[in-house]
Amino acid sequence: MDAFKQIAAFVAVATQGGLSAAARVEGVTPAIMGRRLDALEARLGVKLLQRTTRRLSLTFEGSAFLEDCQRLLTDLANAEASVTLGSIRASGHVRLTAPAGFGRRHVAPLLTAFCRQHPEVQVSLDLSDRMVDLVNEGMDCAIRINGEHDHNLVSIKLAENRRLVVASPAYLAERGTPQTLEDLSQHHCLLLGSSNQQRGWQFQRQGERVTIKVQGPLCCNDGAVLHEWALAGMGLAWRSLWEVGDDLRAGRLLTVLDAFRTPASHIDMVFPQQRQMPLRVRLLIDYLKACYAAPGYWGTITAPDG
Repeated sequence: MDAFKQIAAFVAVATQGGLSAAARVEGVTPAIMGRRLDALEARLGVKLLQRTTRRLSLTFEGSAFLEDCQRLLTDLANAEASVTLGSIRASGHVRLTAPAGFGRRHVAPLLTAFCRQHPEVQVSLDLSDRMVDLVNEGMDCAIRINGEHDHNLVSIKLAENRRLVVASPAYLAERGTPQTLEDLSQHHCLLLGSSNQQRGWQFQRQGERVTIKVQGPLCCNDGAVLHEWALAGMGLAWRSLWEVGDDLRAGRLLTVLDAFRTPASHIDMVFPQQRQMPLRVRLLIDYLKACYAAPGYWGTITAPDG
């Protein structure tokens, strides 16, 4: 019980930003919260938080430990909800936000069946490529890709996200298939970003991540446009499997440089820390996880994990 209280205190302080705010949430005094944190750090033998009179910040070890602790508390809340709410029908409103392209392809189409299964649940889906502030904008949860979320949010992995270099069969027939990362300099690469600021493409070579700055005649800040240009045979594109899976399955696009793919990152559901997750939110998370885990959902392409 002491270990659980220590972990709960650590998560509360880290997410609330200070001892006093966390103490109010937990219904104890700041001194008690401080003693629990001291006991946890002493037991683990590592510093989790840097505390001064003016601010509090996570150490490197604290950041990593926070994610595991949040997951532990969420799993416990879900287990309790499964017992206490198992026979109660889910109801109420879920406010969900997701990236626009991903949401159109892999959230909106799935919500129809979810709402049929749970007719007393209403879902508001907000599609936006900006980082929505869940608390201040009244959102219950958000789908985030590639681990992009604040540490004061709890995350649950929904699926893996793989990035692939793809091209149309027509382009590869005309320009050839690159075999090494250096070959990219001889190809038309479709660039994501503005004319003066493009992101590099990420690869893994001999166990190390490398970033390759690519060049090409076409550039756009909308990834969906790059996808269409790749289908039209205009060059190589570095896209996510969630976006191009159907095209790979149908043969409209092919992958290249597969031996250099980086390990998969995450597609996560994130939400503010709370004592007990509403049943409607838990059911939505479980439903999306089951859909994404279905064999062949993302296509037949697999990628090495390094």
